[in-house]
Amino acid sequence: MIKVLIADDQAMVRQGFGALLAAQPDMLVVGDAANGAEAVTAARTLAPDVVLMDVRMPIMDGLEATRRLAGGPRVLILTTFDLDDYVYEALRAGASGFLLKDAPANALVDAVRVVAAGEGLLAPSVTRRLIAEFAARPHRNRPRPVQLNALTPRETDVLRLIARGRSNQEIAADLVVAEQTVKTHIGKILAKLDLRDRAQAVVLAYETGLVAAGE
Repeated sequence: MIKVLIADDQAMVRQGFGALLAAQPDMLVVGDAANGAEAVTAARTLAPDVVLMDVRMPIMDGLEATRRLAGGPRVLILTTFDLDDYVYEALRAGASGFLLKDAPANALVDAVRVVAAGEGLLAPSVTRRLIAEFAARPHRNRPRPVQLNALTPRETDVLRLIARGRSNQEIAADLVVAEQTVKTHIGKILAKLDLRDRAQAVVLAYETGLVAAGE
């Protein structure tokens, strides 16, 4: 059972998302919060698997709340802005996913399952623009992590494809290997680079210059 906490400053949004997720046989909505501070407190008390986190909230925004929950539940950022600055920073702060609020109901349900399973999620409709945004920001002066040297050439290829927004199935087709082989490579990449999921892998790949927009 996937335990979910919903953080949004609009009561109708919390109620709507709550009803949708509570209707799923594999999900349990354990609570909600009207701001980031409440979300942090509730998450530490209720121990959800996934926190649906609005970006712009009073008292404490979703970015700060995500930072404070680092290492705890997985955070799925919900926003009405497809390239909100806070979304980029939230991914850097450790969020596992990013989804637009106007996404179809089934997309939200699927997103919760994907993030709960340990996969990172970037909204398909904005992946290309988000990648361009990474390239335009001044976060490219980080030294190349020594851990990257531990990756095999094939693992490096897989990481580059992850950063370009490819799904496991697409990576398998590009490299002419089985999808299970891709999953094995991804598991090894995350372990070697000490990353939680593929969303963090995307951040690392662009920030270290392993991949550049337009490649």
